[in-house]
Amino acid sequence: MKKATLVAVAILTTVSSVALAQAASSNAGSSPTDAGNAGLRSGGMFTSLPAKDELSSKVVGLDVYNSANQNIGTIKDVAYNGTSVNGYVIGVGGFLGMSDHYVAVRPSAVKLSYDAKDKKWHASMDANADQLKAAPEFKYPSNT
Repeated sequence: MKKATLVAVAILTTVSSVALAQAASSNAGSSPTDAGNAGLRSGGMFTSLPAKDELSSKVVGLDVYNSANQNIGTIKDVAYNGTSVNGYVIGVGGFLGMSDHYVAVRPSAVKLSYDAKDKKWHASMDANADQLKAAPEFKYPSNT
């Protein structure tokens, strides 16, 4: 649950800067007395998310294509440091999610775009599958 929350926040940070600006302007009118009712009013711990906001579930699982329109991997995860996105974890070379080679790439290396006509997100990067397979492997840290 915590991981899903962090991923959602990361995507909102990356993709929905407009929503963050709206949230800031809606909190601008909060008075100091609202602090005693934190969580009960719009200025507290709860918020409403506009329907146009995009969620991490729209990005995690996206296939990544290169300029030759070749599928070179899949976004498996988003690395978030508490204030910004540090990178995307791309799975490469597996079959149906098995035996994937995971690679961490900078957020600037992946271009996310939305096709309003098809109502789909698209991920692309300037690389090929061989380059990703040859990149240093990302391993998830153990919880021990």
